[in-house]
Amino acid sequence: MKDLNSLNKLIEALEELPTIGKKSATRLALSLAKDKFKALKLINALENVVTNIKTCEKCGNLSEHEICEICDNPYREKTLAIVENSKDIMIIEESGSYNGYYFVLHHIDDENIQKIRDIIKEKEIKEIIFAFPPSVESEARSLYLEDKLKDLNVEFSQIAQGVPTGVHFENVDINSLAKAIKLRFKMNS
Repeated sequence: MKDLNSLNKLIEALEELPTIGKKSATRLALSLAKDKFKALKLINALENVVTNIKTCEKCGNLSEHEICEICDNPYREKTLAIVENSKDIMIIEESGSYNGYYFVLHHIDDENIQKIRDIIKEKEIKEIIFAFPPSVESEARSLYLEDKLKDLNVEFSQIAQGVPTGVHFENVDINSLAKAIKLRFKMNS
């Protein structure tokens, strides 16, 4: 409808977000159009994110400062998890299973390899953990980085992979099942 041009533009803008389709965008736009307080709260939050969030100069994580709080913390473990994106850091941090440093590797180039080398030296990193989702590309990336960093006297590891909890073998790809068997561990008796 022509007289709902601003609503249609909002729907189009929402559709550009990941995982938001036409139906969800329409539902969200209508909710915001009906509740002005929610809309203003969202506008304020978006403005704050656009204004305040930047990329950490050292590791590439999102931060409100030039250096993120993780890189700025001298008490973290001497490990470096290399991840694909900031969302991975948020998930790992939320799990409470890791207390080392991170590096967000969007792409491999000489500048990023140098940044990784700088973190290893500055933080006296003893182990690099490749925390990529399982794929042939991830495997190649890990091997390439290991080759480029092997002179720094650090250990290399990668996150364990295999069968997710509660999933039947028929729903697991053959590579994940093979890794789960290969990376098996002894049970205490």
